[in-house]
Amino acid sequence: MKRLVFKNILLLIGIVIGCYTVQAQSLLDSTALDNLSEKDKPALLTQLAERYRTNANYAAAIAKAQQSVSLAIKLKNFTEATKAYTMLANVYANMKQFALLKKTSDTTLTIGQKAQQPIALAYAYYAQALFYNAIDNNELVTKYCQMGLKMLEKKYDPYLTAKIYYQLYALNTRWDDVKNVNKYAREATESAIKTTDYNLLSNCYIALSVAADYNFVATKRELQRDSIIYYLNKVQDLYKQYPQYVARKTYAMACINSADYYLKYFPDTDQAAKANAIRYASMANEVMKGVLNGEEVRASSLGILSEYAKRDKNTVMTEGYLQEAYSMMKDQQAPYYYTLINIVTALSSFYEQNGHYEKALEFQKKATAYNSKLFDQKQALNAQKLEVQYEAEKKNNEVKLLKQSEKYAQQQKYLYIGIAIASLLGLIFMFRSYHFRLRYSLQREKQLHLEKQDAELQMKLEKEEQARLKAEQQLLESQQQQLQKEVMASQLQLEHKKEMLFQIKEKFNDNHQLNINKIWNEELLLDNDFEEAKFQIQQVHPEFFALLNQRAQQKLTALDLKLCAYLHLKMDTKKIAQLMHIEAKSVRMSRYRVKQKLGLDKDEDLNLFLRNMA
Repeated sequence: MKRLVFKNILLLIGIVIGCYTVQAQSLLDSTALDNLSEKDKPALLTQLAERYRTNANYAAAIAKAQQSVSLAIKLKNFTEATKAYTMLANVYANMKQFALLKKTSDTTLTIGQKAQQPIALAYAYYAQALFYNAIDNNELVTKYCQMGLKMLEKKYDPYLTAKIYYQLYALNTRWDDVKNVNKYAREATESAIKTTDYNLLSNCYIALSVAADYNFVATKRELQRDSIIYYLNKVQDLYKQYPQYVARKTYAMACINSADYYLKYFPDTDQAAKANAIRYASMANEVMKGVLNGEEVRASSLGILSEYAKRDKNTVMTEGYLQEAYSMMKDQQAPYYYTLINIVTALSSFYEQNGHYEKALEFQKKATAYNSKLFDQKQALNAQKLEVQYEAEKKNNEVKLLKQSEKYAQQQKYLYIGIAIASLLGLIFMFRSYHFRLRYSLQREKQLHLEKQDAELQMKLEKEEQARLKAEQQLLESQQQQLQKEVMASQLQLEHKKEMLFQIKEKFNDNHQLNINKIWNEELLLDNDFEEAKFQIQQVHPEFFALLNQRAQQKLTALDLKLCAYLHLKMDTKKIAQLMHIEAKSVRMSRYRVKQKLGLDKDEDLNLFLRNMA
């Protein structure tokens, strides 16, 4: 017989997130409303609606939520009204009433925006996420969940934070995104621990067990496998500790998942695992007896029990479990076709293996019929989803167009106001500008008159300054000419003195008593002819020798500089030859070398070049 363990049994718990159970009725009885003030009643009414929703009493849940909305709006408590509308959206999502869900989620967003509170907007965004989750728009589910979490950063609410993270966890199980399944299951649990909602915390522990199941499949590590049962045991502990707060359906789902854990991951020969699986499956079946819409969970537990009976080759018990499950499921007003198809398929396989082919064919036909009904149900739901999605997109586009029209109208209004203000400012500016120009013209006329007087005075001062500079320049030129004359006279006198000394030396060269050599040397030291001539030339033009050396790149010798000094003083070749005690031919050769060192062409005049430098 085919193993009867439903494919999505670990994920079914996502449907059942609530805070209250039938056992907790005394805590949230309607009579408690009489003991509350008006402002506290909306919150309690929303809690009552949540209790009815988790127990599938949708009519009562809608009535209490609408009562909470009316009272909250009357009190202008838009935050509580947003929470009540979110509860209504949750109910319509469970009922798969997509049109009402869309209308309610949009109203929730409008009221949340009107409340102007981060917590109200967070609930409104969560309602939007519920709608888009119902029509399988995963992208917008993620978007609105993230927007809700962003609002909760401003005003933290651990209960809503846990529910949003749980929504993201359930969304990622669709894609088998192991990393995000772990992340959001952990985040949801961390927030749920900070609340007193033990049913929500139980669901979060089941989410962690699902994440551990993913991890074990990926890694095959026993630690991850053991984590599955660890988290499921925490749910059972919470139920035993707080039976009035943890829903029986939540506890039963934890038991079913525990039984499935032993069935999936332990061999047939492990008697301890078998005993645990049978115990948990029996506990789930027992606790869900008499619970509204508890047939799916009971059928799952009976399916696990039938699997172990099949392993023991106990055909009577196997058939009994399967027939009991089938009897429960087919009598439902709105059968859950997935479970029903699994049951009749298992019965068909059971009868085929035991040679009862007629019964096998009968149940196979039923499986086909239920598959057809499931397909029709899916088609109808998909048609509703598409219709609502189309209407939603149409409305969203209309809202966008309306907002754009409002934006353009507002911009046009601002433009007209701006033009009016600009025109008024322009008139004021023109009026003030006229007076300013008039006053400016008078001041300008007066300023021009003063500037004219200043200009005339400045011209007079400039003329006097020019006359003074011209007189000083003439004086400097006269002084320079005088210095040049003095240099020339001193140089001639110096050369003449040297010539006389040479004559004395020649006449008395043989007369040792006169010691002419000593007189000659002393005379030379006193005169220091070239340095003196150099000093006098520097008085006329201090940078003369520096410029020569710079032009020749420091290649000129002392004799070269002396020759340049004589040429600058306009001495002829003969005179220079006498003064330097060399032949005229040597003077010409020296001139040629100096021209080369100075980088002059053959056609350039050295004398003219030296005069221009001075």
